[in-house]
Amino acid sequence: MIKSISASELSSIVASGKNIELIDVRTPMEFRAMHVTIARNEPLSGLDPKAIQSARNGSSSEPLYVVCRSGGRSKQACEKFLASGITNVINVEGGTMACESAGVPVVRGKKSIPLNCQVQIITGTLVVIGSVLAVWGHPYWAALPGVMGAGLMFSGITDTCAMGSFLARMPWNQSSGSTTPASGSEATCCNK
Repeated sequence: MIKSISASELSSIVASGKNIELIDVRTPMEFRAMHVTIARNEPLSGLDPKAIQSARNGSSSEPLYVVCRSGGRSKQACEKFLASGITNVINVEGGTMACESAGVPVVRGKKSIPLNCQVQIITGTLVVIGSVLAVWGHPYWAALPGVMGAGLMFSGITDTCAMGSFLARMPWNQSSGSTTPASGSEATCCNK
């Protein structure tokens, strides 16, 4: 079972001055746009729980807090840690957005389009194109919006997103010098 805390609880811990370890599992570009001050970026696409745990230098018995944009990807990251036998992970409910609202200090950098918005833009564009071509071109083009709708249903049911996983690997979603591997990427349907 995944342990979790609210953003306001995290805010209290940070305000108390307690030294905690927080990883942010969003893409490097999302992290660069805004992140909790004490967080370090460990993208979900290349997350290696054993390597992270072994690099914790004596703090491996302390909890590891995990955050993303709004809670979905951090939950997936916690599941990866649990599957690796590492149980002292805590999901921050509501993610970075809730942390900012709760008063946790954040760093703002260069703004980028969040991964969930990229998925929505592409899906919407393909639905419109398919619909227009079906009306003014050949009726077979109606299959394109149908496929996109089926993909959205599958993503919602399974809480995974192939398009989000693909987009997370694109160069515009990497920071310069990023060494994020292109395999094993997962994303939620909303890339929370």
